[in-house]
Amino acid sequence: MRHCPACLLYLAFFLCSATAGAQTSIPRLADLDVQHYTFQLELSDKTDQITASAQVTVKFLRPLSSFSLDLVKRGEDDKGMQVLAVREGENPLDYRHEGEVLTLSLQPAAQPGEERTFRILYQGIPADGLVIDKNKYGDRTFFGDNWPNRAHHWLPCVDHPSDKASVDFIVTAPDHYQVVANGIQLEETNLDDETKLTHWRETTPLPMKVAVIGAARFGVQYAGDVAGIPVTSWVYRQDREAGFYDYALATEILQFFIDYIGPYPYRKLANVQSKTRYGGMENASNIFYYENSVDGSRSEEALIAHEVAHQWFGNSASEQNWFHIWLSEGFATYGADLYMEHKYGRERLADRLQTERQQVVAFSNRKVAPVVDATVTNWNALLNPNSYQKGAWVLHMLRRQVGEQAFRNGLRQYYALFQGGNALTEDFQRAMEAAGKQDLGWFFRQWIYRPGHPRLSVEWDKPRRKRLRLKVSQLQDGPAFRFPLDLKAVSTDGTESETWTIEVNEKTAEATVKCKFEPGQVVPDPDTWLLFSK
Repeated sequence: MRHCPACLLYLAFFLCSATAGAQTSIPRLADLDVQHYTFQLELSDKTDQITASAQVTVKFLRPLSSFSLDLVKRGEDDKGMQVLAVREGENPLDYRHEGEVLTLSLQPAAQPGEERTFRILYQGIPADGLVIDKNKYGDRTFFGDNWPNRAHHWLPCVDHPSDKASVDFIVTAPDHYQVVANGIQLEETNLDDETKLTHWRETTPLPMKVAVIGAARFGVQYAGDVAGIPVTSWVYRQDREAGFYDYALATEILQFFIDYIGPYPYRKLANVQSKTRYGGMENASNIFYYENSVDGSRSEEALIAHEVAHQWFGNSASEQNWFHIWLSEGFATYGADLYMEHKYGRERLADRLQTERQQVVAFSNRKVAPVVDATVTNWNALLNPNSYQKGAWVLHMLRRQVGEQAFRNGLRQYYALFQGGNALTEDFQRAMEAAGKQDLGWFFRQWIYRPGHPRLSVEWDKPRRKRLRLKVSQLQDGPAFRFPLDLKAVSTDGTESETWTIEVNEKTAEATVKCKFEPGQVVPDPDTWLLFSK
């Protein structure tokens, strides 16, 4: 996911209006594991109300006489879902629907290891999660927008990233809509002169934050095949030419990440122009981009790379809880950096990292917090430069710490271990320690679990003709950071230069080096390897 400038005012409003109560919808995950969802949805042009059924297959992990799913109940504003019936097979079940929790009574009680399937009939106008609105051309559209835990505004589910399930979407809509969803399309049938049914199936288990549908008057193009994966573009019909050109970039981006990380985890990649509130939303195999991402100039290449990287990190290898979101957003941010470096060279990478460093420093001046911040209760507040840009910088510094090949091996090993599953930061640390053959506890403590970054002052003088004395001071409050620092001396006439690396472990570090020329300046971190401020 990435923000767009046009979305910032809306997001600011959303952050202010969101409540800490979202945490209460997290289920008791040790009790059950959802195996599969089948959602049947009826969409209409006459009303924003959806009529739906959800078939949910659950594996029980403990003896239970009842269990809960997340589903927002219809409120006084007539927004939310009304449950009409709950069945197991042909047998009706007792249920209780209060607030955001739907509790099902089990007869007989469930036993550990048992799998049972339940069907929930419901209807309502989504207050959130499913965006029903006109697009910028005035056409009516429907777009799922579930992150972080807004799926339960329109889908009964376990709305938490650590519970994954395969999913079918069977959508009935007026026949002028084309419907896209996760997985592969099994069916598209005109039921009559006015109604069409579309069926998509994703067999790879997904977290509900990335399980969505989109319905609009689309132009659709097959952009190509990458390692046997079909890549398609779904754009507003008015943006057909520009959108097909812009989104075709996804083919070369997909190839880069397959080569760098490993096999793509899904069976297709659709790139979709949409009404998402975010700049991009990494829905699994079904990426939604903001409306104005299409301009015919390929200006959002890095955004596409960010969202494609998420297919591995965030969708397949997912954070086990929200506090570790940098494992998703930091990885996608640096993934885009790596792709841009691959295509355009080291200078482009340095430019992007310098901009990202400025964003981290500016955020740190407003709020002092670590990357893994367990004090947060509003998950949208985690969409900040700590999770994105500082997360990317941590990966960049780790790349230097362990070496190029070990870094790439560590990423690949981490993904291979947690593909289709969930991880915490310590899991990634262990993978990188194994690849780099070194203890990285100090590294993760200071960059992930401790707030802030080094604030540096560099002084120098020439005590002797061929010697240069360097002094590095850490000015930030709190203990010293540990890092290697490159210092580049440039002669007064600019014709000569030399770079030295000193290991900084204390608040003050000094070194005397050989230098045959008279420096006009000493530049810290000339090759952009360190997160710091002056």
